[in-house]
Amino acid sequence: MKEKFLNTYTAVFIKERDMFVAYAEEIPGANTQGKTLEEARKNLKEAIELILEANIALSRKTIRRRNLLREKIFISI
Repeated sequence: MKEKFLNTYTAVFIKERDMFVAYAEEIPGANTQGKTLEEARKNLKEAIELILEANIALSRKTIRRRNLLREKIFISI
């Protein structure tokens, strides 16, 4: 079963001519665009999900130690 977690990120939208450019301030590489604000928002959510899923998969693939401890960490800034 795939573990789910919920987090909040800051989405930034910039109107550039006939497009909206979007990025998440907290996640390097999470950027996209859309013809409408709604499309840019949807695309950004998908980009964030894909980056987080890829990072988790890469971590679990490359770090396979017996004495590994995983736990949730909560941060508020």
